[in-house]
Amino acid sequence: MDSADTMGEVLWRALERIDAVPRPLLATLLLGSIVGFVAMIYFALFLIAPVPREPFRSEKSFRTILPNGDTSDPAPLPCWLDRWRAQHALATKKRSGASGKKAAPVEDTPIEAAEVFMTVVVPAFNEEQRLPGMLEEAVDFLVREYGDAHGAAVEARAPSTAATAKKEKAIANGAAAGGGSAATTSTAAPSGAAEPANTGWEILVVSDGSTDGTVSAALSFARSHQLSAYPIAVPGPWKGRGGSGKHIPHGSIRVVELAQNRGKGGAVTHGMRHARGKYVVFADADGASRFDDLGKLVDSCKEVEDAKGKGVAVGSRAHLVGSEAVVKRSKLRNFLMHGFHFLLWLLTPPATARIRDTQCGFKLFSRASLPDVVPYMHSEGWIFDVEMLMLAESAGIRVAEVPIGWKEVQGSKLNVLKDSIAMFWGLAVLRVAWGTGVYKRS
Repeated sequence: MDSADTMGEVLWRALERIDAVPRPLLATLLLGSIVGFVAMIYFALFLIAPVPREPFRSEKSFRTILPNGDTSDPAPLPCWLDRWRAQHALATKKRSGASGKKAAPVEDTPIEAAEVFMTVVVPAFNEEQRLPGMLEEAVDFLVREYGDAHGAAVEARAPSTAATAKKEKAIANGAAAGGGSAATTSTAAPSGAAEPANTGWEILVVSDGSTDGTVSAALSFARSHQLSAYPIAVPGPWKGRGGSGKHIPHGSIRVVELAQNRGKGGAVTHGMRHARGKYVVFADADGASRFDDLGKLVDSCKEVEDAKGKGVAVGSRAHLVGSEAVVKRSKLRNFLMHGFHFLLWLLTPPATARIRDTQCGFKLFSRASLPDVVPYMHSEGWIFDVEMLMLAESAGIRVAEVPIGWKEVQGSKLNVLKDSIAMFWGLAVLRVAWGTGVYKRS
């Protein structure tokens, strides 16, 4: 008797024994096996699904440059999220009432009012070389569009050097054009000044456990642009050498240091927890996205905002497919771009799946939308953008996709093969975790 005959006999005997088992008992055993397998997968998700750690105390502080040029001691970062969580929990508890029954969480707990118009969050891991050029282009736009960093109230009490020069120029131009005497014109707002609700900005540089001079580079940039009324401009990806940079007031650039590397998503989420702006944008430290396009994101976000002011606008490079900027990229990176979009279409809900470029590092959130996204973030790696968009979709927040300028910048830390696998795995875990209730809004 050969081994094939032996195996056949064993299999036949097993089938005979199974056939002898009463049908109800067999069905119960089969159902129990299926339930047990599903339960095993479900509980395995609790082990493999990312759970972000709480920030260390040192990570909830910042350093900046003082008016005399010294680096400040660490100071506490204002955190809207801590106050929002406390108010949210209290409102839910009150809703439970005297019955003691657990009530559903209160929706739309209001977030505290903004202090400035725009917050820029810059995640930075070992970006000593590329960060200054990005900051130069960001500051150039922010000063032109949103005026003094501290906003209209502070500007009225203590005008910055840039604002004073702008006002003097407006007075001179008005007098030259016969628009009235200097005394009359000096009481008016500077030419082109933004409305009070649209003034003020801040930059939060979040050093994600950097081991190079990223922190020093950010503080040095802030120092040079504070102490000089006409600082030397640092060349960036979109603007070459030459010309003067913009003067900025003290405290407009804040540097936060994460003690341990958390990944780009962890750094972005950490910065957004401490944003003071009416709008919050995160931008990559390499400056690949043209910062002057931020105005387009703001306009598009306003167009999709609902009655409560909730809206999101994402920069997109989809219109560049086939252009020289994309063609020159490696074949692997282009394959990743197309392959990842297919996975998004397969694994994400409809509104997120329709976004043609989810990975562009230039996304804007209205302040009212932050409580629907930031408290529930789990992903800290490259896939975090998708979770943000999925959370926005699940909250009914509309998302505008906005074509922006973009160019390849040398020094990318993306490992195409390794990170492609990590993104696929992260997306699969993310979708299953939210779909099965391992992740939930609670």
